Amino acid sequence: MDPHDLVRDHTVYACVMGSRAFGLATEDSDTDRRGVYLAPTPLFWHFDKPPTHVDGPADEQFSWELERFCELALRANPNILECLHSPLVEELTPVGEELLALRGAFLSRRVHETFARYAVGQRKKLEADVRVHGAPRWKHAMHLLRLLKSSRDLLRTGELRIDVGEDREALLAVKRGEVPWSEVDRRMTRLTEETDRAATRTPLPQEPDRPRIENFLFHTRRTSAT
Repeated sequence: MDPHDLVRDHTVYACVMGSRAFGLATEDSDTDRRGVYLAPTPLFWHFDKPPTHVDGPADEQFSWELERFCELALRANPNILECLHSPLVEELTPVGEELLALRGAFLSRRVHETFARYAVGQRKKLEADVRVHGAPRWKHAMHLLRLLKSSRDLLRTGELRIDVGEDREALLAVKRGEVPWSEVDRRMTRLTEETDRAATRTPLPQEPDRPRIENFLFHTRRTSAT
């Protein structure tokens, strides 16, 4: 089967991500589409297994096979968890509805480590840009501030919300380079410290609900096989 046919014919969940989902879109923003497809169970009975992910068929479109998506979500992958919480859903089947109903089962205290590790990597890149070019890539700085605030609030409340809401204009000012790097760096440090404190008293469970996710996958695969 053509990998693109898996996306066209077997997508269970599709959404818009990036600036449009975060409430940070401007006139020149791309439309980043992400999705989850359920490869028919009989395809796994061959030596050549279906792909775990597919790039395309449209521009700025990327999809994961359901099992791979769940594996990454259980590891608290920031991009995957945010994908599950996009406010801009474009396609949703009954299986997709079951997947979204499990959003809370994927969340755990692991998010502190994974979000923080990702943030540290991005911050190092920004600091390297400042050393070499005298300024960071402001768009990346904006998105790192957004991620830091999102992870802090997730640890505080146990809920992941990705729309920036009332922070939109302040973040766009960073993107336009209107905020000095010293101030942006200070905000990043403050948010990181607040995130670490939130992790000490978060309502999130120690581990995700892996058995519940596995039961969902088993049921879905078995249904697809009939």
